Amino acid sequence: MKYTPMTQAPVDAEARKAIKPVICYSPDTLPPVDVAMIDRARASMEQIDRVVVPPREAECFHVPEGHFFRIISSEGPQVGDLNLWNYDNPEERFYSGKTRALHGTHISTGDRMWSTIPYLRPMVTVTHDTLDWYGWDEFGGSVHDVIGTRCDPYTNYLLHQDHYHHCCHSNLTRAFGKHFGDYAKGELLVHDVMNVFMCTGFTLDTHQYFMKASPVRPGDYIEFFAEMNILGGLSACPGGDCSSEHSSDEAACHPLVVEIYRPDPATLEGWKAPAINGYDRSHGIKP
Repeated sequence: MKYTPMTQAPVDAEARKAIKPVICYSPDTLPPVDVAMIDRARASMEQIDRVVVPPREAECFHVPEGHFFRIISSEGPQVGDLNLWNYDNPEERFYSGKTRALHGTHISTGDRMWSTIPYLRPMVTVTHDTLDWYGWDEFGGSVHDVIGTRCDPYTNYLLHQDHYHHCCHSNLTRAFGKHFGDYAKGELLVHDVMNVFMCTGFTLDTHQYFMKASPVRPGDYIEFFAEMNILGGLSACPGGDCSSEHSSDEAACHPLVVEIYRPDPATLEGWKAPAINGYDRSHGIKP
């Protein structure tokens, strides 16, 4: 909130403000990540596919369940907007809000990306992150956020009255529509993203969402384990490293690379893809 208060504070205002917060959703009771299994599988994996995402464009890619994929900085600092769908049922897709509530505003190794209600189950687990050293900076910034929605042409038009067609929303719409042959449906299934490599936070004074130059460099990557049959969509953001702006052709942009890896099936012995959420969906409604 950035307005000047119009209501006089009550006499116990400071006491109310001093109440300590509690964590809304403790991750302690979530299904644990099988770190030993992940380590065994990572040690055996071999690359089976490679997709290059051109600057200011998006591409879709398929990751079978039980496989890994990496998003790699290849030629220069570049952030990416990541969408995930259940390959067999695209209505089940990444739920950034619940992922944020469970793991925090930024995610890294050991965190999961969760799917939408009513499915609400892990889609992928982050298994390696070469930027995990960054932590939090003095401005409250960190890397790989699940805060931002994605740059889109509708907000850009509201702010600038400009028809720009290479915002991440449009890039993902084209990529998803090309994959399924249905561009109208594609736009409806594009969703809030994970901002890969993007350095963001909330300003300490006005609590506004900010971005700054990404610390990513060529060779850096973030790696995921597919907990289900995944269709991914990745946009190489028109903002480049997001050090200045993001909905124009002004920033220097670079391609991103997606590599897909298959582990030795023997290393996955005992692992099962997560089941759909067990809630009975009755919502207290009596027949």
